[in-house]
Amino acid sequence: MKLHKTRFKNYAIVALLVGFGSQGLAQENPDKPVTIDSFNVVRDYKPILADAVKIRRSPDMTNKRSYMPKLSYGNVVDKKLDINTGLKQLDVQEMPFTRIEDITSNYVKLGIGNLGTILGEAYIAVEDYEDIRFGGFVKHLNQKGSLEDQKFSRQEVGVFGRRVLPAFTVDGLIGYNRYGTRFYGIPEAVSGESLNREREAQRFNDIYFTGELTSNFDPLNEDALSYSAKVDAYTYKDKFDANENSVALSAYLNKRVRAFNIGANVAVDVNSIGGTANMVNDGKINNSLANINPYISFKGDNYAITLGANLVSEFGDSSRFNIFPSAEVDFSLVPTYIHLFGGINGGVQRASYKSFTQQNPYLAPQQDFRNVVERLSFFGGIKGNAGATFGYKAKVMYKTLEGLPLFVNNLNNPFQFDLIYDGNEDNTVKYIGLEGEINIRLSELINLGGKLNIDQYTTATEEEAWFTPKMRLAANARFNISEKLYIDAEALFHGISYAKSYDYDGPGFVPDPGSYRKESIPAFFDLSAGAEYKATKNLGVFVKANNIFNNEYQRYLYYPKLGFGMIGGLNFSF
Repeated sequence: MKLHKTRFKNYAIVALLVGFGSQGLAQENPDKPVTIDSFNVVRDYKPILADAVKIRRSPDMTNKRSYMPKLSYGNVVDKKLDINTGLKQLDVQEMPFTRIEDITSNYVKLGIGNLGTILGEAYIAVEDYEDIRFGGFVKHLNQKGSLEDQKFSRQEVGVFGRRVLPAFTVDGLIGYNRYGTRFYGIPEAVSGESLNREREAQRFNDIYFTGELTSNFDPLNEDALSYSAKVDAYTYKDKFDANENSVALSAYLNKRVRAFNIGANVAVDVNSIGGTANMVNDGKINNSLANINPYISFKGDNYAITLGANLVSEFGDSSRFNIFPSAEVDFSLVPTYIHLFGGINGGVQRASYKSFTQQNPYLAPQQDFRNVVERLSFFGGIKGNAGATFGYKAKVMYKTLEGLPLFVNNLNNPFQFDLIYDGNEDNTVKYIGLEGEINIRLSELINLGGKLNIDQYTTATEEEAWFTPKMRLAANARFNISEKLYIDAEALFHGISYAKSYDYDGPGFVPDPGSYRKESIPAFFDLSAGAEYKATKNLGVFVKANNIFNNEYQRYLYYPKLGFGMIGGLNFSF
């Protein structure tokens, strides 16, 4: 530890001068691992319904890496701010501010570092045909920390393809993800005796498939019917008895009639979870949803309005039918520069074992799973651009929630976590949130971005929204020093959060659930920086430093993160 604090102090100062960072490195993130974790206790529902008024067009096949998997080992804020006020032809060719030259699609990357880090990536795509593209990717990453059995590993492999036909486009992806870790948490009894002697291994296997058929945009007939049909399926299993199987079918239709767009989004998500606390059906829960979202939208020169409804049916072991409003308005106060927007909606967020364990892989077995009902949600804000050099967005949200999921430490095994739920139909959880985002392009060489989230929960029965920070701030900076050298930096600040904590007399001791105390999880700041140099046309070298301040902070109680880590290696493109 002393070595870290002295030798790496200079690295920290240099990295701070580089700039602020992005969606700072989430240590131990199962989706984007270098230090593998997830920061949100409660995941916002990501509906599988397509955007209500999206007009499609044939993709530009010159756009490189359209299938590039998310193999990065840092979370980078999306720098694009949506300021569209209505329908227009979409430009699907990405033109980032900071990319000076095109990058060859195919590459192999190899890297090693401290913390036992070994990284290997490969991406290959066949792009020789005008209307066909296919390829595959593979990745391996493993790390270990200073604590006993503080180990992480992730493997990814997948194949993809796309076929563009005159009327529509078909594309698909099939892949496999594996994530492994151990219950390395270090709770101790009052006597100092360890409450986690075995530090058992845990691993998750995810086989997934997604395929979509989408109509192509016809510039000669903007009033043509647009449509899309999509299937998403996965089977997900841990080392023990827990598993989840899901098949989701979704589609949308949209028809433009003069200034109006009329259409509907529909989706059916059939889901089952095994190894749960439900003893009625051999530990299985059938938890499925069906959504119908009819809408009508119209736009003028400086405004766009969408009106509709969201009809959600929950079926399976239990059933419930809900009707929610769905309305949104976007008004151009000063075209391009200032847009005011707002709306009201509601919906149901399906409980998912896969989603929960990607947030917190140390979940105890045999959990209960309940959907979150978002009874009423209001939002409004301002957004805009000042040319191509400055973009901003600020949004205020208010929600009433039933069944808010929260993580708490298990009473019998405090190094594992349970799911509890707060709020019901008679006593809902109130949420007020503020979200701000900014992107600044100082020149062709410098691009800065940042995102701020402030979340305030008024709980119904729990004292706190456990493990939920009230403030999160992420930022990034990128510097193109030359055509061969670029430097970037990423940072993340998480405010203080709280956990339920108990005193234990020793292994096997189970405390009284009512005897808990509210323990603070300190705020933390995580800074990372990296550089890449293209030595030749095909060969490059890279280096990246993570958690430069060597803060072994905790996101969840008893689970300190990895300290300072550095990785370097070669990147060969062809």
